[in-house]
Amino acid sequence: MSMKIMEALMPSAHFNGESTLPSIYEMSNVQGLTRSALDEDDELFVGYGFLASLFPYRMQDLYDRSTDLTPYTAVVFENKYLKATFIPGLGGRMWSLYDKQAEKDLLYKNPVVRPCNLAVRNAWLAGGIEFNCGMVGHHPFTCSQIFACEAHLDDGTPVLRMYEFERIRRCVYQMDFFLPEDSKVLYGRMRIVNPNRETVPMYWWTNMAVREDKAARDVIDATVTYNNKGGMVGKNPVPFYDGIDITYPANNPVAIDYFWKIPPEARKFTAHLGADGYGFVQTSTKRLQGRKLFVWGQGEGGTRWQEFLTDTSKGENGRYVEIQAGVAHTQYECIPMPPLTAWEWLEAYGALSADPAKVHGDWEGCRAEVKAKLNELVDEQAMEQMLDATRPMAKRPADRTICEGSGWGALENMRRKAAGEPVMCPHLDFGTAGPDQAPWVHLLETGEVMTYDDNLPPASWMLQNEWTGLLKDAPDCHEKYLHLAAVCLASRQLRDGDEAIAKALSYKVTPTALFIRSQVERLKGDQNASAATAMQAAAMLPEDVSLVRQAFAMALSVGMNADIIAAFPTLPASVQADGRVAMTYAFALLRTGRTDEAEAMLWRNGGLSVTDIREGEISLTNLYLDIAKARTEAAGGTFDPADVDVPRQFDFRMFVPKKKQ
Repeated sequence: MSMKIMEALMPSAHFNGESTLPSIYEMSNVQGLTRSALDEDDELFVGYGFLASLFPYRMQDLYDRSTDLTPYTAVVFENKYLKATFIPGLGGRMWSLYDKQAEKDLLYKNPVVRPCNLAVRNAWLAGGIEFNCGMVGHHPFTCSQIFACEAHLDDGTPVLRMYEFERIRRCVYQMDFFLPEDSKVLYGRMRIVNPNRETVPMYWWTNMAVREDKAARDVIDATVTYNNKGGMVGKNPVPFYDGIDITYPANNPVAIDYFWKIPPEARKFTAHLGADGYGFVQTSTKRLQGRKLFVWGQGEGGTRWQEFLTDTSKGENGRYVEIQAGVAHTQYECIPMPPLTAWEWLEAYGALSADPAKVHGDWEGCRAEVKAKLNELVDEQAMEQMLDATRPMAKRPADRTICEGSGWGALENMRRKAAGEPVMCPHLDFGTAGPDQAPWVHLLETGEVMTYDDNLPPASWMLQNEWTGLLKDAPDCHEKYLHLAAVCLASRQLRDGDEAIAKALSYKVTPTALFIRSQVERLKGDQNASAATAMQAAAMLPEDVSLVRQAFAMALSVGMNADIIAAFPTLPASVQADGRVAMTYAFALLRTGRTDEAEAMLWRNGGLSVTDIREGEISLTNLYLDIAKARTEAAGGTFDPADVDVPRQFDFRMFVPKKKQ
């Protein structure tokens, strides 16, 4: 058994930093549809803990799709059964898990680091195992460096510890992974700490990507599943629903989530087993009560999405499904975490072989067979005992640092010390505050708000009552009211936000202040004024692609097509090259009757690629269809979108079944 720290060269897109904008606009989240048709005894927290925005985090939306070999710190566990690779710089993702006995990858391993817009901060990666804490969705650190260090079990077994401070819930999550010498499973000991004196909504899901196999079955101990059909959360039976056996992921024609209703007394596990009864299994102690299956479906949109998330130039089709495990039953909810509380559980990951005739037989016999084989692989009671036995280790300081994460935990502990409060998780080293935290260190130490050059945005944002109090007590200046306006809008205190941004603008007019004013106007219902103000902000800082994207989208929504058309040629070439900016420009051309130019823009450089197209978004598809409609109607024909064969590169419609041949 060994744990090695090495440099891995991986084909990787360029992340190019973070957006300058305060993320006070609404979140786009497919879980946000929360009407319920559940029974009163289901006791789910549907809708609890949802967020209006991701403020104070900044979006990671500046990435591209070109790749270079990029060094990443990798931590590799290996014994005679398994080899596991973790990448702390990508949110602590387990990049791969390899069965050395069978010589097979247990997970879908993406050959490229290719961010796409599926996470709460935009950038997200497909493949491996992702660990999500805090709020509904793929977590804020999924494409960020988190803390990593080496610890040890009492017997000397090495432990990879990864952790971070999550700013919205103000919690700390810690993951301790280890692979004992003779173990056929890799263990992950998870710990979430709420160090606050108030209850917080909490969310955790472990997302595991496995290669799609048309003969594979997803096995869990459930006979009922929750799902969301048309925005209504309801239930359906397992395994047969709508005439298909839904436990075979490839049977599902379109993208869908199934949240298996695991009985409280049942063993908590999920297994993805092929025709031969072999495959990947994950199990846990009881706190991780939920299990989920996500499929992209067999339609053109699901196929396109899977291709978009990888590199198809080397023959990779990217087809995978996700099996997941969470602290709640569904992802339409958080659950209340009491004050000054720690939640802990143990997960195990490995290979499982079962009788294929039973695995692919009747559902009751299938579950019984897999549970029996799982009990032979890793005993449930033994896992509970291991969780208890390793608790002292989980609260001991690490032996050495591998890499550092953000400085926000260090800043919070600085604030706590200054206020005479106990620090968070004293066994964890949160490093030191860095450039992003510098304005808040300055405020804490001097009582004054750091000022900036006129056109430059603040280095970071903050949403926390204690810091808001310090802002209010600081001497008046543009930056003070800029921050207070953003805080008010993130908290949906519209009147106070309106007053604060007016005061900020009375000191000086900056692009960031104008953008915040545009959001005030939008929330007040004046969409035309909002779009005009956003366009004014973009004109002041045309090299800021995040700002231009937002301004163009707002202008398009109110029919300011001529303004977009006039502005586009004045933008720097790098911003004109952005796929989303170009797509919005093409829509403006089309809506002013300039169909030829719109079509030329659509097919620019072989076809527009909108790098940050959002999961569920079909705007690029609609652009192609709208151009086809304009062509048909100009020729005197009748347009029916069902008759249009949308090229795969533009077809992101996840909920359209595969066409019959």
